[in-house]
Amino acid sequence: MNQPSSLHSLFHTPEKGLFISFEGAEGSGKSTQIQKLQKHFESLSLPCLLLREPGGTSFGEKLRAAILSQDSKLHPMAETFVFLASRAQLLEEKILPHLAQGGVVLLDRYIDSTLVYQALARQESIEKIWTLHQFAPLNLLPHRTFYLDISLEVSLERQMKRGQNKDYFESQSNEFQAQLLKGYRTLASLYPERIKTIQGTQSVEDVFRDILQELPKL
Repeated sequence: MNQPSSLHSLFHTPEKGLFISFEGAEGSGKSTQIQKLQKHFESLSLPCLLLREPGGTSFGEKLRAAILSQDSKLHPMAETFVFLASRAQLLEEKILPHLAQGGVVLLDRYIDSTLVYQALARQESIEKIWTLHQFAPLNLLPHRTFYLDISLEVSLERQMKRGQNKDYFESQSNEFQAQLLKGYRTLASLYPERIKTIQGTQSVEDVFRDILQELPKL
């Protein structure tokens, strides 16, 4: 289930700037921590761009609305290509130009979400997802990915407290949600140098402290 060795040389991290992604189940606290980290970088006078997937561009937001409002089952590959289309445009339009200027990009979900949601959670190989990302601009990896780990019970409890209507993925079965968590933990074990697991059930400040300790240097 590792990234295919034959493709490894085709993937790269940015030469300039700092690219950080956040991953986790619904209710893991990603949004809160991303906003705190944005304020941290801004306090250091570093230009910081906060984005989300799918979305972040006019084109991407239309795709986001289309898939999250979907009320009938989609084939996993149909889901995949929606995310890849949004991601390619986001990279070209927003992420790559900002990094080229030496800025910081904070991204709520990225390639690891696709590896988990469209492959591992459905007991499929991740090799096809890596293969689809081998071409520019999709072959860009973050310098660091923070996975906020919580249990299924905590995820469901936090979603219930939010009281929002569930989107396409949130409305999937609890079994699927459990497979998402298992998939994320698998990825974190496969790529420990890039993906850092942070215990999301800690206090907000303790989670942020752990994130700061794992930040790569600019």
